[in-house]
Amino acid sequence: MAKISIFLAGLLLLHCCFAMAETEYAKYRDPKQPLNVRIRDLMNRMTLEEKIGQMTQIERANASYDVMNKYFIGSVLSGGGSVPKKQATAEEWINVVNDIQKGALSTRLGIPMIYGIDAVHGHNNVYKATIFPHNIGLGASRDPELVKRIGAATALEVRATGIPYVFAPCVAVCRDPRWGRCYESYSEDPKIVQAMTELIPGLQGDMSPTERKGVPFVAGKKNVAACAKHFVGDGGTTEGINENNTVISRHGLLSLHMPGYYTSIIKGVSTVMVSYSSWNGVKMHANHDLVTGFLKNTLRFRGFVISDWQGIDRITSPPHANYTYSIQAGVSAGIDMVMVPYDYTEFIDGLTSLVKKNIIPMSRIDDAVGRILRVKFIMGLFENPLADQTLVHELGSQEHRDLAREAVRKSLVLLKNGESADKPLLPLPKKTKKILVAGSHANNLGYQCGGWTIEWQGLNGNNLTSGTTILSAITSTVDPQTEVVYMENPDAESVKSENFSYAIVVVGEHPYAETMGDSMNLTIAEPGPSTISNVCGNVKCVVVVISGRPVVIQPYLESIDALVAAWLPGSEGQGVADVLFGDYGFSGKLPRTWFKTVDQLPMNVGDAHYDPLFPFGFGLTTEPNKAT
Repeated sequence: MAKISIFLAGLLLLHCCFAMAETEYAKYRDPKQPLNVRIRDLMNRMTLEEKIGQMTQIERANASYDVMNKYFIGSVLSGGGSVPKKQATAEEWINVVNDIQKGALSTRLGIPMIYGIDAVHGHNNVYKATIFPHNIGLGASRDPELVKRIGAATALEVRATGIPYVFAPCVAVCRDPRWGRCYESYSEDPKIVQAMTELIPGLQGDMSPTERKGVPFVAGKKNVAACAKHFVGDGGTTEGINENNTVISRHGLLSLHMPGYYTSIIKGVSTVMVSYSSWNGVKMHANHDLVTGFLKNTLRFRGFVISDWQGIDRITSPPHANYTYSIQAGVSAGIDMVMVPYDYTEFIDGLTSLVKKNIIPMSRIDDAVGRILRVKFIMGLFENPLADQTLVHELGSQEHRDLAREAVRKSLVLLKNGESADKPLLPLPKKTKKILVAGSHANNLGYQCGGWTIEWQGLNGNNLTSGTTILSAITSTVDPQTEVVYMENPDAESVKSENFSYAIVVVGEHPYAETMGDSMNLTIAEPGPSTISNVCGNVKCVVVVISGRPVVIQPYLESIDALVAAWLPGSEGQGVADVLFGDYGFSGKLPRTWFKTVDQLPMNVGDAHYDPLFPFGFGLTTEPNKAT
């Protein structure tokens, strides 16, 4: 009996020694080891359960310490409007992210989770963050260096809340403004979209000359992993219907919709998100030819491919009709991380079963997990998994607001300026007796920010976050002796009787995102048209259009003295006043064709039937006039 006890004790001691050795030194924990050695060492230690956990991304609302620990979850996201609490501070965000991270770190291997968020025009979910112009406005600036600076500022604000990963940039090429995501596209021209991928080195940091091209890269704790989206052709769907079918030849797809991905990969983008849309009837989430064959094998993308929100569910119609098939089709196509915000146990169980039945080979799982771990190692997540509060002061900083104001100035496109070139209305004089400011969008921060601002669909009003409305910007810009009268929707008699020197009318679209923004008529929201009619028929007026795309303007153009496309300028409305009153000149150029009627759509530069109201690239200029 004693001999057996001694033997068992020896075995136990030997086991403890091995366990201690494993605890003391694991190559994957050693940042001095080569990247591939760390990946291989960690993967050799992982069970199937742990690997499938890494491939799973869940919504913040479902993520707890216990869930992370039990299911080995690899990633968590905040969807549009998903916040720890209303008006949460940077510190409160950090605490929530760190609490979730501690759950991931408590697992056997301590693999940190990666937290992602849609920061598509600044850190747009977060209260008091700087809200930059949406991408269509940045496309009008024609300034990639500006976009890079915006990326760097956004990275700092995202890191200020403890988050290391953003679902940006959108490199879609919007070919039809009826698409509800058109404002997320920089231009109808793939060359402009390519140029604006400078957002990626802004977000991720500059690659050194010694870094390998095409390999994911994140410079450090002040940078975030980026995500080029939505692969591929999302901006070319029939009639601009969101998530619909893009009918185009392979040559057309590669020449129009793919260039943004070429440059994104060269610049070291960490991840690529797959589109809900289809190409010639094949759902992108199930397209092995393009996701694995082209993106991974031909372009040699080395980061990980992520699905969109419940993206694999939508492989079937109706969505989630045959989830086992959807898992098989999506993962087999080459999707590495699956965004399953809610039904994560169903996904984990389904994928586990498919692997155990040899329907999905282990090599496909290992490819996915290796890519996910590569990005996590490159980001430094293993060395610095928990966020601290050293960057909280960056959220909504004055420096970033000044940058956003600059971006607004450079994004404005002047479409009309007086009846003739020798009688311009703009720039407006600051010193005059009395001016009228009118329109539904003049005093509405939510409207000027648009969708993807605090809430997924955007908001109405001025109490959503910090910023400057166009009305308050005008009031603070004009001479103190100039009387500013604000009437949201004045009748014609009121305008006639007040003897205004001139009027500024600010109208446009109400906020929207994705499918909610699909529009077959592209009209300015009521009472915008009646405001234009009542004001511009009775006093000299400049109309400022707040919209995510060109809208119907031709019927009102004759009565308008000056017309400005301001797109969705974001939180810094002062940038609009800076240019209207001549402190800076107009310089923006149309990033997309402005149609006469919706019957012409789709219509893009180079088309045989090209007959625009204002052509692609159009934009009048003015000189700064410091004396106004």
